[in-house]
Amino acid sequence: MSTLEEYERAPKRLKVSAEEEEEELEEGEESDSASAGLLGDDEEDEGQNRARWSCAERKDSGSETHRIAPSPVVHVRGLCESVVEADLVESLEKFGNICYVMMMPFKRQALVEFEEVQSADRCVASGSQEPVYIAGQQAYFNYSTSKRITRPTNADDPNSGNKVLLLSVQNPLYPITTDVLYTVCNPIGNVLRIVIFKRNGIQAMVEFESIQNAQKAKAALNGADIYAGCCTLKIEYARPSRLNVIRNDNDSWDYTKPFLLRRERGKGRQRQAILGEHPSSYSDNGYGAHCPLLPLPSNNRFKRVSHDVTEVVTYPLPHTSSYMSPASSSVAMVSGLHPAKMNCTRIFNLFCLYGNIEKVKFMKSVPGTALVEMGDEYAVDRAITHLNSIKVFSKRLNVCVSKQHAVIPSQVFELEDGSSSYKDFAMTRNNRFTSAGQASKNIIQPPSCVLHFYNVPPCVREDDLQRLCTEHDVPGFIKYKVFDAKPSSKTISGLLEFDSKTHAVEVLTVLNHHQIRIPNGSNPYTLKLCFSTSSHL
Repeated sequence: MSTLEEYERAPKRLKVSAEEEEEELEEGEESDSASAGLLGDDEEDEGQNRARWSCAERKDSGSETHRIAPSPVVHVRGLCESVVEADLVESLEKFGNICYVMMMPFKRQALVEFEEVQSADRCVASGSQEPVYIAGQQAYFNYSTSKRITRPTNADDPNSGNKVLLLSVQNPLYPITTDVLYTVCNPIGNVLRIVIFKRNGIQAMVEFESIQNAQKAKAALNGADIYAGCCTLKIEYARPSRLNVIRNDNDSWDYTKPFLLRRERGKGRQRQAILGEHPSSYSDNGYGAHCPLLPLPSNNRFKRVSHDVTEVVTYPLPHTSSYMSPASSSVAMVSGLHPAKMNCTRIFNLFCLYGNIEKVKFMKSVPGTALVEMGDEYAVDRAITHLNSIKVFSKRLNVCVSKQHAVIPSQVFELEDGSSSYKDFAMTRNNRFTSAGQASKNIIQPPSCVLHFYNVPPCVREDDLQRLCTEHDVPGFIKYKVFDAKPSSKTISGLLEFDSKTHAVEVLTVLNHHQIRIPNGSNPYTLKLCFSTSSHL
């Protein structure tokens, strides 16, 4: 078994109770968001937020609402976007010893497990009586429906740790390499080995020299962004206590064995890492102006005892010249397309989740193959990471970098469904990365069996969506959930669960951007779909 295959079996996330997970999704998914994924929770009404989350029970018109039983696990809401685990520990340890923290960065929430229920009581009670600030912003507290946060390792010991951390990189807009993770992690504690795998999104295991170093890194980096607004780290303790690395390259590295051979990259996929070769210092080395990336907490317990390590990890902003090599391109070549069921629009519907689409052209000389010109090479890299080898209409896609640097509209012909073999999407409003603000709302998510739908008129019901699937000859969904919309919202959103990931991919490919017309409506609604972060309903 190869190194990457061995570690792709790692746990994908910590478990929370089903009731709480459902509640988090309702809070995080906003119906009329301009973009897929819906990164942030819009600010709730402050009075409602305070009333709901500042105390364990609430009185309304003289009657008590449902009370959550006391638990050593406290649910924290209203966190600022820049908060990390260390901020929660620093602000809440005054209430009692903290066993474990689980960050939910995109929802601006966290679960904090105390050693004793009495500590959680003090935390919730204090939040109901006076403001409690975390990283300079008032937070809100309630008991969690979970009695304990499930850990991947040593379930019987609530204080257990491991010197190997499992890092999940959420919204990975830029490539993540061993050099990137070494630069981020090593200033906190000596890193021995790193393994990156890309089976369900981007994940990595980082082995430190000691459990203490791993604990410091988890506290300092859990919830932080590698780059501003993207590549957010969610960190857990991993199952294995040691990593096995057989070669040094962009996906795995053993820093105790520098003599291991680098893997030779195939032509067309070879490119420089953003940071170049493994850095030994943080000086300017030809990649442009540096910018602050991860300010470490001022508390000395989170930093290495060394005069050579700066308080701020610096990192060059990713830009084209440092990322591209002569063989890289912003054009992807897609083969294995169903000749009767795939066309330019359906390719756009699928690939637009990972970057802007400029042009799509089917190749007349190679049936079932198309060229997709995307906004930049980063978008192509994301499309390859998440769409290569998936099945669509019983055919497995092969997505790779094209040798072409642009799509030229030559040899245009008619496809089997009667549509044109070439289409320009540069001016379409359905591209989801047209501005920095819009792009930041997209969560880059691999295909899953659950689709998130939004921008749907409130009059559309479950039966209407099921009928839409039937009319377009795509599989129907098996579970349906609609989120509570704000009173002022003109659209609704929700989740659709399918029997398999393949079914969900096919529905998204066909129905994404479908025009929904309503009686007496002047303009149609554009149905928007994306892959959900939920694995099931």
